[in-house]
Amino acid sequence: MLPRFAPPRSFHAELKRRTADYFATTGKAQTGNGALLGKALLLVGAFIALYVHLVFFTPPTAWALAECVALGGTLALIGFNVMHDGAHGSFSRYGWLNKVAAFTLNVFGGSSYMWDAKHNTVHHMYTNIDGVDDDLDIRPWMRMTPDQPRHRAHRFQHLYFGFFYCLLYISWVFFTDYQKYFSRKIGSVALKPMSTNDHLIFWGFKILNLGLYIALPVYMVGFGAWLGGFLLAGAVAGFTLSIVFQLAHTVEQAAFPVPHETTRKMEDEWAIHQLRTTANFATDSRLISWLVGGLNFQVEHHLFPKISHVHYPKLSKIIRETCAEFNLPYQEYPKMRYAVASHVAFLRQMGRA
Repeated sequence: MLPRFAPPRSFHAELKRRTADYFATTGKAQTGNGALLGKALLLVGAFIALYVHLVFFTPPTAWALAECVALGGTLALIGFNVMHDGAHGSFSRYGWLNKVAAFTLNVFGGSSYMWDAKHNTVHHMYTNIDGVDDDLDIRPWMRMTPDQPRHRAHRFQHLYFGFFYCLLYISWVFFTDYQKYFSRKIGSVALKPMSTNDHLIFWGFKILNLGLYIALPVYMVGFGAWLGGFLLAGAVAGFTLSIVFQLAHTVEQAAFPVPHETTRKMEDEWAIHQLRTTANFATDSRLISWLVGGLNFQVEHHLFPKISHVHYPKLSKIIRETCAEFNLPYQEYPKMRYAVASHVAFLRQMGRA
């Protein structure tokens, strides 16, 4: 049985009221704006240019390696800035444009259907609840919560975590999507039935991915050059995606609440649960905010996932004030390096506890 949260209290209602007042007063739409669309076109254009140059023009080795690093980084930035908002329906006021933004994941080899179930439904509802939130499951390689079993190797996970983070994108495309597809589950949560169209999209884009990122490059540049470039770009993308998402929930400040053993009830209401399990980082840095698509404002994102990240700096002021009035935590690391240090310390603690 899935966990059940306590009934909503005045905090969440007041927070939603103040947020609605902000949008009503400013007249702004809760979705993205022209600047976000421009950024999306810039990033997608950069990815296409890098791919075409690498595959069809075969630059010298040193230059090719640098472009593979840039390709992997650009893939991650598209995930943060375009796919993520699109999947939440907040990229644009136009539904078709949200679908196009979300479908960038399919073009990169992932499945937007699986992402919607894993991220939008499970992770956002049951954040940091072990056994439900699939983002916490890197077993047996790493121990990410106090309730997971500890193995001897975990004593060193704060040293080797980077290796497994580099594998995220490659394992996502070639393993975990298929695992979810055939098991019909996201962790312990049953996957909703897929329509015929869903199946066709899943397999169609998986085949397209094999053609775009394996068959064609191997044909054009040879197996060895393709393998080195693909592994490098995949590692950069995987590590970048992993570290940004991990800084939100697996740090020293974050809580890992446990539902009641028999009733499965949670102590807090959903909104307060999000505050206790989530942390921000480097919210004063415009550069980091631009690069990670506002995912350094994770508190704002988890409380209002259907609002585009372009509004998070303004919303953070409202949420901070409301949390202070209700004597609730607003967890934040002022610098990204502090959040990274806290994540490493957390991994060390989980490995030795």
